[in-house]
Amino acid sequence: MPQERLVVPSGRVSLLIGFGGEMRVRGTGSGPASGTGRGTGACTGTGGAGGMRHRSLVSGLHTRARVLGHGGEAYGVELALAPWAAYRLFGSPLGELADALTDPADVLGARARHLGEALAEAPGWQERFALLDETLLRWTAQAAAAPGPAPAVLEAWRVLERSAGALPIHEVAAETGWSMRHLESRFREQLGISPKRLARVLRLNRAIRLLTAGTPAAETAVECGLYDQAHLSREFTALTGLPPGRFLAGRDTASAWIAG
Repeated sequence: MPQERLVVPSGRVSLLIGFGGEMRVRGTGSGPASGTGRGTGACTGTGGAGGMRHRSLVSGLHTRARVLGHGGEAYGVELALAPWAAYRLFGSPLGELADALTDPADVLGARARHLGEALAEAPGWQERFALLDETLLRWTAQAAAAPGPAPAVLEAWRVLERSAGALPIHEVAAETGWSMRHLESRFREQLGISPKRLARVLRLNRAIRLLTAGTPAAETAVECGLYDQAHLSREFTALTGLPPGRFLAGRDTASAWIAG
C-alpha cells in the first residue's frame, strides 16, 4: 500500500542504502526543499508535484521537513549519523550536502553500491544486519585516520547537543575560544549548516519530545528557550510545515521512517 511520512529535521546526516522499490521526496512548503547534491547516480527522478525519486540517498543536515513516500514496496537500511561522524566517514566536509540529497556513491564511492547489492542478495534480515555491522566496523576502521572537523567545531557541536540548542550562540563561541563569525563560517563549511540553524533543529526535537510526553505548550516553549507559545508555534510551522497541534494530531503516522 502506498505510504507517505513526514520527516522532520533531526540534526543528523541520514545514509539510506535501498534495494527494491523507490522513494519519492518532496518539500513541505516554501523554503529550501529536497534538492540534489553532488550527482545523480541512483537518485533518479524528476521534479514537480511528485517530487524526486530515489533508491538510495544521503541527506545532509537540513532545516525543512520533507515528505517521503513509496508506492507500496521499498526496502533498505538507514543510518542516522552525527554530522562529525559523517564528516569522518565520508572523508570530506559536509557543506555541499546542506539541505540536499545525493547518491551515497557520491560520498562513499563504489562501496555504497556494493553494499546495496550485498544487502539485496542476503537471504534475510538477520543476515543483512550482520552484514551491515561487519561493513560499518570495516568502514569505521578505514576512516579512523581520516581528519575530522576542527576541534573547536566539534566542541561547538557538543555544547549545542548538551543544551538541546538552548545556549545562545555567542556563549557557544566563547566555549570554543573562537569569534562568532569565525565559528559560524567554519561550522557551516565543515558540518553543513550554521550553529544557529542547528540550534533551531535541536530545540524543535526537544519540543517534540516534551509535547509528546504531555508537557503544555507554554511550558515547552520556556523549557526550549523560546519566548512564548506563539514563538514555539512559529518555529514548528517554519521547520515542519505544520503548527504543533496538527503535527501532534498526526504523530502516529508522521513517524521518523527515515531520520534525516
